[in-house]
Amino acid sequence: QVQLVESGGGLVQAGGSLRLSCAASISISSLGTMGWYHQAPGKQRELVAAVTSGGGTHYADSVRGRFTISRDTAENMVYLQMNNLQPEDTAVYYCAARRTDIIMVDSTLWPYWGQGTQVTVSS
Repeated sequence: QVQLVESGGGLVQAGGSLRLSCAASISISSLGTMGWYHQAPGKQRELVAAVTSGGGTHYADSVRGRFTISRDTAENMVYLQMNNLQPEDTAVYYCAARRTDIIMVDSTLWPYWGQGTQVTVSS
């Protein structure tokens, strides 16, 4: 069973930065794609960023140029560097993984999830 544990969320002012971390219980070399989703109250879970084992990336239009996803295979960690945060980025952020090396936007196609970490951006 794959376990994912997020950390790094918190409260930040607009324009600030946060770095989210996701620790995997197994070698992420065996996980094809790692990703970060967010879910705001009353809204659907949305793919924010994803990275394949080969380094291919995907970003939501709303975060492209502000967020950067990276993976550290040696440490079994995935990171989401979030810069120039805005109030609309406020949400619970979830780390997710799937074994195939294809980025899929549909959250139902990701079998492994963390418990989520809250990010709140004040104006």
